[in-house]
Amino acid sequence: MGAMTKDAGIRAGDGDRDRVAEMLRTAVSEGRISFEELDDRLGRTYAAQTYGELDAIVADLPQAGNLAERRPNAHDAVGVLRLHTRGGRLKKIGHWVVPPLISARCTWGRVKLDFTQAQCHHREVPIEVDCGLGDIVIVVPVGWSVRSDEVTTSAMGKVHNRPPGPPAPDAVVVRLYGHVRIGDIWVRYRHRRG
Repeated sequence: MGAMTKDAGIRAGDGDRDRVAEMLRTAVSEGRISFEELDDRLGRTYAAQTYGELDAIVADLPQAGNLAERRPNAHDAVGVLRLHTRGGRLKKIGHWVVPPLISARCTWGRVKLDFTQAQCHHREVPIEVDCGLGDIVIVVPVGWSVRSDEVTTSAMGKVHNRPPGPPAPDAVVVRLYGHVRIGDIWVRYRHRRG
Protein backbone atom coordinates (compact mmCIF):
# COMPACT_ATOMS: atom_id res chain seq x y z
CA MET A 1 0.00 0.00 0.00
CA GLY A 2 1.36 3.40 -0.87
CA ALA A 3 0.69 7.03 -0.15
CA MET A 4 -3.07 6.75 -0.81
CA THR A 5 -3.79 4.92 2.45
CA LYS A 6 -6.13 6.48 4.98
CA ASP A 7 -3.14 7.22 7.26
CA ALA A 8 -1.08 8.98 4.58
CA GLY A 9 -1.54 12.38 6.23
CA ILE A 10 -0.35 11.31 9.71
CA ARG A 11 2.86 13.01 10.78
CA ALA A 12 5.95 10.78 10.66
CA GLY A 13 8.51 10.60 13.46
CA ASP A 14 12.27 10.09 13.54
CA GLY A 15 11.81 6.34 14.06
CA ASP A 16 9.70 6.13 10.89
CA ARG A 17 12.34 8.00 8.89
CA ASP A 18 15.05 5.72 10.35
CA ARG A 19 13.15 2.62 9.21
CA VAL A 20 12.81 3.99 5.67
CA ALA A 21 16.52 4.88 5.61
CA GLU A 22 17.35 1.30 6.63
CA MET A 23 15.10 -0.06 3.86
CA LEU A 24 16.94 2.14 1.37
CA ARG A 25 20.36 0.97 2.57
CA THR A 26 19.21 -2.63 2.23
CA ALA A 27 17.98 -1.86 -1.29
CA VAL A 28 21.45 -0.55 -2.23
CA SER A 29 23.17 -3.61 -0.79
CA GLU A 30 20.81 -5.83 -2.84
CA GLY A 31 21.46 -3.85 -6.03
CA ARG A 32 17.87 -2.57 -6.30
CA ILE A 33 18.82 1.12 -6.30
CA SER A 34 22.06 2.96 -7.08
CA PHE A 35 24.14 5.06 -4.68
CA GLU A 36 22.92 8.17 -6.52
CA GLU A 37 19.32 7.11 -5.90
CA LEU A 38 20.19 6.42 -2.28
CA ASP A 39 21.49 9.98 -1.84
CA ASP A 40 18.35 11.44 -3.40
CA ARG A 41 15.94 9.21 -1.49
CA LEU A 42 17.70 9.70 1.86
CA GLY A 43 17.44 13.46 1.41
CA ARG A 44 13.72 13.11 0.71
CA THR A 45 13.34 10.70 3.63
CA TYR A 46 14.77 13.07 6.22
CA ALA A 47 12.70 15.94 4.79
CA ALA A 48 9.45 13.90 4.80
CA GLN A 49 6.73 15.03 7.19
CA THR A 50 4.02 12.36 6.72
CA TYR A 51 3.60 8.61 6.29
CA GLY A 52 2.36 9.25 2.76
CA GLU A 53 5.59 11.00 1.77
CA LEU A 54 7.64 8.15 3.24
CA ASP A 55 5.48 5.49 1.56
CA ALA A 56 6.07 7.16 -1.82
CA ILE A 57 9.87 6.98 -1.36
CA VAL A 58 9.85 3.18 -0.95
CA ALA A 59 6.74 2.29 -2.98
CA ASP A 60 8.79 0.48 -5.66
CA LEU A 61 10.73 -1.66 -3.16
CA PRO A 62 9.72 -5.14 -1.96
CA GLN A 63 7.80 -5.34 1.32
CA ALA A 64 7.40 -1.57 1.53
CA GLY A 65 3.83 -1.81 2.80
CA ASN A 66 2.11 0.93 4.72
CA LEU A 67 4.38 2.67 7.23
CA ALA A 68 1.45 3.50 9.49
CA GLU A 69 0.89 -0.24 10.04
CA ARG A 70 4.49 -1.04 10.91
CA ARG A 71 5.65 -1.61 14.45
CA PRO A 72 9.17 -0.64 15.60
CA ASN A 73 11.66 -3.45 16.03
CA ALA A 74 13.32 -4.16 19.40
CA HIS A 75 16.18 -1.75 18.73
CA ASP A 76 13.71 1.10 18.24
CA ALA A 77 12.36 0.65 21.75
CA VAL A 78 15.26 -0.24 24.05
CA GLY A 79 19.02 -0.22 24.15
CA VAL A 80 19.62 2.51 21.59
CA LEU A 81 21.40 5.81 22.14
CA ARG A 82 20.17 8.28 19.54
CA LEU A 83 22.13 11.44 18.87
CA HIS A 84 20.23 13.10 16.02
CA THR A 85 20.51 16.76 15.09
CA ARG A 86 19.26 18.78 12.16
CA GLY A 87 21.46 21.68 13.25
CA GLY A 88 23.59 22.52 16.25
CA ARG A 89 25.79 20.28 18.36
CA LEU A 90 25.11 17.12 20.33
CA LYS A 91 27.65 15.23 22.37
CA LYS A 92 28.02 12.26 24.69
CA ILE A 93 31.14 12.75 26.79
CA GLY A 94 32.41 12.05 30.30
CA HIS A 95 31.21 9.05 32.30
CA TRP A 96 28.46 7.10 30.54
CA VAL A 97 27.46 3.48 29.90
CA VAL A 98 27.69 2.34 26.30
CA PRO A 99 24.41 0.78 25.08
CA PRO A 100 24.25 -2.15 22.62
CA LEU A 101 23.48 0.15 19.67
CA ILE A 102 24.15 3.81 18.84
CA SER A 103 22.59 5.94 16.11
CA ALA A 104 24.39 9.18 15.19
CA ARG A 105 22.82 11.46 12.62
CA CYS A 106 23.55 15.05 11.68
CA THR A 107 21.79 16.81 8.86
CA TRP A 108 23.79 19.93 9.71
CA GLY A 109 26.02 20.58 12.72
CA ARG A 110 28.07 18.15 14.77
CA VAL A 111 27.63 14.97 16.80
CA LYS A 112 30.43 13.91 19.13
CA LEU A 113 30.81 10.56 20.89
CA ASP A 114 33.71 10.33 23.36
CA PHE A 115 34.37 6.83 24.70
CA THR A 116 37.52 7.68 26.70
CA GLN A 117 35.66 7.76 30.05
CA ALA A 118 32.76 5.50 29.10
CA GLN A 119 31.98 2.10 30.61
CA CYS A 120 31.74 -0.39 27.78
CA HIS A 121 30.60 -3.96 28.50
CA HIS A 122 30.46 -4.98 24.83
CA ARG A 123 33.17 -6.46 22.60
CA GLU A 124 31.57 -4.76 19.59
CA VAL A 125 29.76 -1.41 19.44
CA PRO A 126 27.71 -0.86 16.27
CA ILE A 127 27.13 2.78 15.36
CA GLU A 128 24.65 3.64 12.63
CA VAL A 129 25.83 6.89 11.03
CA ASP A 130 24.07 9.28 8.70
CA CYS A 131 26.09 12.38 8.01
CA GLY A 132 24.62 15.10 5.81
CA LEU A 133 26.41 18.44 5.76
CA GLY A 134 27.85 18.19 9.26
CA ASP A 135 30.48 16.18 11.11
CA ILE A 136 30.40 13.14 13.34
CA VAL A 137 33.37 12.92 15.70
CA ILE A 138 34.14 9.61 17.41
CA VAL A 139 36.83 9.60 20.09
CA VAL A 140 37.99 6.16 21.25
CA PRO A 141 40.71 4.99 23.63
CA VAL A 142 44.05 4.05 22.12
CA GLY A 143 43.98 0.29 21.56
CA TRP A 144 40.36 0.15 20.36
CA SER A 145 39.57 -0.74 16.76
CA VAL A 146 37.24 1.31 14.57
CA ARG A 147 35.98 -0.34 11.37
CA SER A 148 34.41 1.90 8.76
CA ASP A 149 34.27 -0.43 5.74
CA GLU A 150 30.45 -0.58 5.94
CA VAL A 151 30.08 3.19 5.51
CA THR A 152 29.15 4.38 2.03
CA THR A 153 30.41 7.80 1.02
CA SER A 154 29.57 10.19 -1.78
CA ALA A 155 32.18 12.05 -3.80
CA MET A 156 32.21 14.80 -1.17
CA GLY A 157 31.84 12.76 2.03
CA LYS A 158 34.77 11.17 3.84
CA VAL A 159 35.68 8.99 6.81
CA HIS A 160 38.98 10.00 8.45
CA ASN A 161 40.33 7.08 10.48
CA ARG A 162 44.07 6.81 11.20
CA PRO A 163 44.77 4.54 14.17
CA PRO A 164 48.07 5.26 15.92
CA GLY A 165 48.99 1.57 15.92
CA PRO A 166 47.54 -1.94 15.93
CA PRO A 167 44.56 -2.64 18.18
CA ALA A 168 45.05 -4.35 21.53
CA PRO A 169 44.44 -8.13 21.57
CA ASP A 170 41.25 -7.66 23.62
CA ALA A 171 40.20 -4.49 21.78
CA VAL A 172 36.66 -3.25 21.67
CA VAL A 173 35.60 -2.99 18.03
CA VAL A 174 33.51 0.00 17.02
CA ARG A 175 31.71 -0.88 13.78
CA LEU A 176 30.42 2.05 11.75
CA TYR A 177 27.74 1.51 9.12
CA GLY A 178 25.56 3.92 7.19
CA HIS A 179 26.22 6.80 4.87
CA VAL A 180 28.15 10.07 4.56
CA ARG A 181 26.86 12.52 1.96
CA ILE A 182 28.78 15.81 2.11
CA GLY A 183 30.10 15.91 5.68
CA ASP A 184 32.89 14.02 7.41
CA ILE A 185 33.32 11.37 10.05
CA TRP A 186 36.41 11.95 12.19
CA VAL A 187 37.79 9.09 14.28
CA ARG A 188 40.26 10.20 16.96
CA TYR A 189 42.31 8.06 19.31
CA ARG A 190 43.07 9.32 22.83
CA HIS A 191 44.48 7.79 25.97
CA ARG A 192 41.75 6.74 28.38
CA ARG A 193 40.91 9.25 31.10
CA GLY A 194 39.39 8.73 34.52
